Amino acid sequence: MLILDDKGLIPAVIQDASTLQVLMLAYVTPGSLKRTLDGGDVWFYSRSRAELWHKGEVSGNYLHVRSVRQDCDGDALLIQVTPEGPACHTGNQSCFFTAVAELPPFQQAEPGPGILEELFSVIQDRRDADPQQSYTARLLQEGPRRIAQKVIEEAGEAALAGSAGQKEELAQEAADLLYHALVLLAASGVKPADVWQVLRERRKG
Repeated sequence: MLILDDKGLIPAVIQDASTLQVLMLAYVTPGSLKRTLDGGDVWFYSRSRAELWHKGEVSGNYLHVRSVRQDCDGDALLIQVTPEGPACHTGNQSCFFTAVAELPPFQQAEPGPGILEELFSVIQDRRDADPQQSYTARLLQEGPRRIAQKVIEEAGEAALAGSAGQKEELAQEAADLLYHALVLLAASGVKPADVWQVLRERRKG
């Protein structure tokens, strides 16, 4: 069993299978790990772009999988690879090329709501699923116009439940509304991080 973090991700250490040099640390989702296991090349989940990422697709620096192991707690992976070119986007063979001789300055990352990030990564994973088997895949196939209709429908039902004081129904309808809003973001090429940034700016006002 593998344990996802609060954003639906698992950290993966990438190691050269021949030299045992640690090349990079990245994150995978269940969907990207399945592609990695099925296809022979490493797939990650890009937190900045909020989408699946086939390492090497743009640069040509693919990572060919040799083995995948999980740690004893089931919350991290070690993926041994044969790298095709440098692993780091800087052109270095490894991302770990900066020595730390003294305590560096720290910066706290601004997290987005974890469960929504996790749900969005699942929605992204469903893009290539069979529309006959996955409601999310069917919505994405139908496109933004249809998804927008569902958002309007769910917003109305949430509003009715709230105005009637129906707490349990409101929670259910609000969950449906948030889910369909995330599907609309995915279909429109907008990332949750874009929404979080807008909210942070409004918080400052």
